[in-house]
Formats: sequence, structure tokens, C-alpha cells
Amino acid sequence: MTYDAIICGGGVVGAATAYELVCSGARTLLIDRADTGRATSAGAGILSPATSAIESLEWFRFAQAAVEYYPNLIARLNADGAGDTGYAPCSELLVAISEDEDVPFAEMQQRILRRQAQCGTPPAAALQLLDSAEAQHRFPPLAATRHALAYRDAARVDGRLLADALLRAAVMRGLSTRRASVEQLLIDRQRVGGVIADGESIMGGAVVIAGGAWSPAIAAQIGLRLPIAPQRGQIAHLELPGIDTATWPVIIGFRGHYMVAWPDSRVVVGASRETGSGFDARITAAGVQLVLAEAMRVAPGLAQATLREVRVGLRPATADGLPVLGATAAVGGLFLATGHGANGLQLGPYSGHVVAGLVRGSQPTVPIDVFRADRFGP
Repeated sequence: MTYDAIICGGGVVGAATAYELVCSGARTLLIDRADTGRATSAGAGILSPATSAIESLEWFRFAQAAVEYYPNLIARLNADGAGDTGYAPCSELLVAISEDEDVPFAEMQQRILRRQAQCGTPPAAALQLLDSAEAQHRFPPLAATRHALAYRDAARVDGRLLADALLRAAVMRGLSTRRASVEQLLIDRQRVGGVIADGESIMGGAVVIAGGAWSPAIAAQIGLRLPIAPQRGQIAHLELPGIDTATWPVIIGFRGHYMVAWPDSRVVVGASRETGSGFDARITAAGVQLVLAEAMRVAPGLAQATLREVRVGLRPATADGLPVLGATAAVGGLFLATGHGANGLQLGPYSGHVVAGLVRGSQPTVPIDVFRADRFGP
């Protein structure tokens, strides 16, 4: 059988791409070897580009389109009976606890003002400065704050549930799946014709590389350099028995960490950013200590919480902090959807939508030139 498209990678990006393709009627195969440490399974799932520290205006516009796309996608998945995704709108609190965070807090406010001037978002009505008492009222375990800014229009999603729902819905619509390792691209006259997976040739009119941190090995076969490296992130799930955490806001601090409350008396805290970790997806004492120490500094009221579990994800981090999306110039029919770093759940479903459109021959409504695959050189 010859497929219209073959997707290499079954995380949220690959699953979203496959779902969009089968919804359009394309005969699609998803190949995945389910590597330990996949970033999708350990992501925090915070959806809030308005408060992101990433400066790129192109990234921000894409990210804004990505979060605006979520309600449409969730409605489609619900209509397909795909199951829970954990998606829900929520509020967010950006908090400065100690004096060294005063300057980063002020810089964040200036960044938001620039985005309002350049893009008209986030609206001023969605933002509110809070005193310490009000911030602690909204998130009871919180320490006294020096500064706190509330943002009402954030959202959250469970990466594991979302990826499972996308794959479940895609399979119901005709997606074929295979547990295998893609070993080689099949290329004839500068056009991809399929892949070799576990020694078997599988033919396809298009191939999408969506392998996260494992993507560079496939891209290297056509001489394409992808400076994507695994960055280990450890994230702790804390349980507060008997406490209703459903309406608590997401907490964003200014030392690269966060807290996400869920309806089941659970607060997720993280995450470490361990550059140079390689593909080592172990839980480490140092990583857990770092995550919990920062959580206790920002929210000492979590000290008596139960440590339910620790998850580890290997984020596909690019050298410039931007994802890799689009067609390859050297080989026709070959597309990339990878390199999302710590923003895979925020950007991934929309990236899948965009790349699926490219496979079908349609152009994205949001420019993606800055994400092109060949920007790093041969």
C-alpha cells in the first residue's frame, strides 16, 4: 500500500498532524517507537503566549494563533468522542517574591506593553495588578509577594490526555499506526518516496518528521543540519488531599519555574531545564531538589503536600529557541514539525494543523518563514 503521508513521531505534534490529515481524507500512517522521555508526556501544558518571555514577534503571532486554535480543535475532538484532553481556560498569576525579581517583573510588564502596541493583544482589561493579600487569596499556598500581575485569559491542557485523544480520534477516522523505528528515508530524484522502518520499505507521497529531540538523526540523511538537542525537564506532581484546587490560577515566577493547579487536588510544579542531558531520561536527586526548593520558595504552603510522582521529558530545544516547521528545499515531499522546546503543548496542535495544510498544498495564514528548516545551513 502507498500512503498519502507518513508521520514519523507520535507525540502531540505528530498526532495532531496525523489527525488533520485523516480528517481531510488523506491515507495516513503514523510510525512511532514510543521513546522514553518524550516531552509530550511531561509538559506542564500552560497556554499563555501573552506572558511568555520569548521576544520574537513572529513567534508571538504564531503562538497567539496556536492558542486561539485550541477551542476549535477541542470541539472537534469532543464531537469525535475522543475523550478528555484536560483542556480548560484558567487565570494566571505572575509573581515576584524576592528583591532580585523586581527587574524581571518590570521587564515583563514592558514586554506586554510592546505586544499590545504591536499586535493589539493582550487587552488591557485582561490584566490586573494585585496586592499580596489578593494574590494569596487566589492561590492560598503562595508566599507574600512583592509584585503580582493577574492575567485572566490563559488556559491549560494535559499533554498525555491530548495526544491520546488526537490519536484515538485519528484512528477512528482511518489512521494506520505502527510501532517501529524509522531507519531511513527513501528518496528518488530529489523527492521522498517513503521510509524504511524496522527493515521494511513503506511507500508514501509525503513524509513528516515530527520526532521531537530525535528528529536530527532523520534530517541528517539529506544533509540537513538541525541543531536540536534534548533538554531534560523534571516536573513534580503534588497532591493536597481534601483541598479544592480547581479554580487556582497558574503561577509563573521569575526563575524559570511555574505551578499548574488541576481539579483533582493536584498542583504540578517545575521544571528543571537541564541542557546537555543527552537522552538520559532519569529522575535525578538534584533535579527533584531544584524543582521542590523553588516551589517551596514561591509557595511555602505546599510543604505538606504529598509527592505523587515525578515526570521527565526531553524537550527538543533548538539553538535559537524557535521551532522548525515547513517543507525542505532539497527534497520534495519532506516536511518538518519539530523543535518546539518547552512550548510543544502550546504550539504543537497548531503546528500539526499548519504542516498538514502544507502537505495538502495550502499555505498557512500566519507566516512561518522564520521557522524554516534550512535556516541553520547545511
